[in-house]
Amino acid sequence: MRVADYRAGFVGLVGLPNAGKSTLTNLLVGEKVSIVTAKAQTTRQRVSGVVTMEQGQIVLVDAPGVISADQTQGLNTYLQGELVDLIEESDALLLVLQRELLDLNAVRAMIDRVERAAKPWAVVVTKMDLKLGQPELQELMEGFRHRGIPVFELALLKLKANSPEVRALKLALLELLPESPAPLYDPELYTTQSQRQLAAELIREQCFSLLHQEIPYGIAVRVLRFIEDDGPVVKVYAEILVNKDNHKGIVVGKGADMVRRIGSQARQELEKILGRKVFLDLHVAVKKDWVKNPGIMKELGYVISTK
Repeated sequence: MRVADYRAGFVGLVGLPNAGKSTLTNLLVGEKVSIVTAKAQTTRQRVSGVVTMEQGQIVLVDAPGVISADQTQGLNTYLQGELVDLIEESDALLLVLQRELLDLNAVRAMIDRVERAAKPWAVVVTKMDLKLGQPELQELMEGFRHRGIPVFELALLKLKANSPEVRALKLALLELLPESPAPLYDPELYTTQSQRQLAAELIREQCFSLLHQEIPYGIAVRVLRFIEDDGPVVKVYAEILVNKDNHKGIVVGKGADMVRRIGSQARQELEKILGRKVFLDLHVAVKKDWVKNPGIMKELGYVISTK
């Protein structure tokens, strides 16, 4: 595949919840930039991963999955706004579908949304190691290929960043991007997130992984202090915010067992990324109904677009 000159731009990953957008982002970047759990709507804010190659630079932007119209209130309004902005601001789009458990009406609505954006786009079908759930998906893929839309079918968990299939996808994405005189970001960067933001997301990831039912969806994480210039250990002071009084005890756990587990696993993940020892001081606080309070949401960084 020939890439004309140097190309650079933003590729927005769009799809339904749990399609594998965050896992795909991490695979393409070769580093963990987006948190991943088995629960839908883990991703709340746009996360950028930077892929720099000799032929160009791809800025992958992972955003929340599609929210149904009857769910767009409070925090969900913010999540929907993140997706709308992503589609509007990206140079190209990557539609991520999964092979199993497809809601075909929702998939067709997502395809229509991508097509209406009138931007270059490609398709990745994930979970190709699983048994085919619905044969209609194959018909969709054949239709895409007939129209010249690049289609990649990948078993994400069986691939590495240097796999031939991953490199082929990167080159195809470069072809969708505009020519550029230079990279958009320093080639040494692999994410636009700060270490402070990464710390908050890694703590929230463990909340989603270890807590059950609706509790993780009412959780936010706020990093109060992030100290990295005071000796060999990075010190992080953070709090987990819950939106209901009775959720605090569950997150803390008996004898503070649960919050210790969350903190221990988040600390280990952060140490892998930073390559340094981390001291993590973690507490739990109640911000009642924060998911419906615009002021608190803004304080936490969930700023609803006014476009």
